[in-house]
Amino acid sequence: MQAIGFNGQEFIKFDKDLNTSQSHDLLIEVKAISINPIDSKVKQSVSKDSGPKILGYDGAGVVLSVGDQVSEFKIGDEVFYAGDITRDGSNSSQQLVDGRLAGIKPSSLSFAQAAALPLTSITAWESLFDRLKIRKQDKNKTLLLIGAAGGVGSMAIQFAKKIIGMNVIATASREVSKRWCSELGADIVLDHHDLANQFSQQNLDAPDFILCMGSPDEYLAQMTEVINPQGSICLLVNTENDLDINLLKAKSITLVWEMMFTRSMYQTKDMAQQGQLLNKVSKLVDNDKIKAMVTQSLSPINVENITKAHTLIEQGNMIGKLVLTN
Repeated sequence: MQAIGFNGQEFIKFDKDLNTSQSHDLLIEVKAISINPIDSKVKQSVSKDSGPKILGYDGAGVVLSVGDQVSEFKIGDEVFYAGDITRDGSNSSQQLVDGRLAGIKPSSLSFAQAAALPLTSITAWESLFDRLKIRKQDKNKTLLLIGAAGGVGSMAIQFAKKIIGMNVIATASREVSKRWCSELGADIVLDHHDLANQFSQQNLDAPDFILCMGSPDEYLAQMTEVINPQGSICLLVNTENDLDINLLKAKSITLVWEMMFTRSMYQTKDMAQQGQLLNKVSKLVDNDKIKAMVTQSLSPINVENITKAHTLIEQGNMIGKLVLTN
């Protein structure tokens, strides 16, 4: 197997033997990958003495073999997946992935388009429906998405509008990103900053739910000011300082975190829900309910293009998703 790993200084190409397949594993021929901010975060943790780390937490490809406890897939199936942060990633020619974490690739999409979906779809879905516990009966409530033009926000807009039909207020910083959010279905798009004044000046409904893709250090005070009493906030990004959770008390606000690798890291009993979720997303895509969010594409998958992709991601102004394909 040929892989591209980060060695603490740069990306390098090297040969690597696959670990022994586990009974739930699929061996996948990787056709396309997508780069996410989590790749850069994991890259920063790699030391020069630890050996190369294979990144990549979005992939699409063809099943080459299946473990003895796999019943959902067969050789030749086209699949897409985010994988497991504790194992080797998708920046390789072949990858072992727990089949419970994979879904059948949307038939209407190319491998490149499909590779843009798993991580952001799982994160957005779990944030809205598992953590914030949004349900069909919340159709008349308001969701605020902070930093909505990126991959997770783009999927969250679509899920909230297409599945629930709720009122969606998004934030974005540039005109192009504001247009992007509106085109995806956001009812109102605000600037990232000074949220309280914007809600007041435009006489907007206070949000019942907030999904924050930005820094909690920057937004916690603003969120607690604008949210409805007894509302719920979901965070994705690590805090760099101690959060003053006393801010939540007066309004009895629920605060939750989303980490899409929790199920695979801890081998939870409901781990298969991620594969089932991806199958739902696949059907939504094939039924023209949800769109894949590819905005940039590079080819082939090599050291030069993965290095370029990380540079683009680390600039922090991505709209949608960046994919690489062979």
